[in-house]
Amino acid sequence: MRKTLLASLLLGLAAPATATPQDDFFARLTALCGKSFAGTVETNDPADADFAGKPLVMQVRSCTADTIRIPFHVGDDRSRTWVISRTKDGLRLKHDHRHKDGSEDKLTQYGGDTAAAGSAGRQAYPVDDFSKKMFVSEGRQVSTTNVWAVEVEPGKTFVYELSRPNRLFRVRFDLTKVVNDPPPPWGN
Repeated sequence: MRKTLLASLLLGLAAPATATPQDDFFARLTALCGKSFAGTVETNDPADADFAGKPLVMQVRSCTADTIRIPFHVGDDRSRTWVISRTKDGLRLKHDHRHKDGSEDKLTQYGGDTAAAGSAGRQAYPVDDFSKKMFVSEGRQVSTTNVWAVEVEPGKTFVYELSRPNRLFRVRFDLTKVVNDPPPPWGN
């Protein structure tokens, strides 16, 4: 009995740690590193008009063990970068907005942390307190209920989504075709 218990304990210690859905999701993103993909707006809200008529490209530009930076280009506007990073409790999505000279926009670093495990294919990020305070101070109270989501279906699609009451914005990127797109001037 004692040998059986000891053997069970040793086997348990030797077993590899089980990956979480967030680990699997992060691995899916990391597999895209160094590649760019074209996208299209899937929603038809009048607020999406500025995006719908322009070329949309995302670049999975920089990947480390804890952070993935994904510039999102809207036509010639290269001011946006999605930053997905690991936290102690899950994943975080931030929006890094920059001016042409590389300096931060006044509306930047907003986003949120995962509140649930999600899945290997989809992670949701409810707005965090930092972002709520910034949105209120900048007169953007409507954004205090934002929930962002990112979906990755390997070899098929990447989706970025913003939702809140009475608002849904989705951009779908085709992962079957890599495109060539230069980096923004400040190197994100």
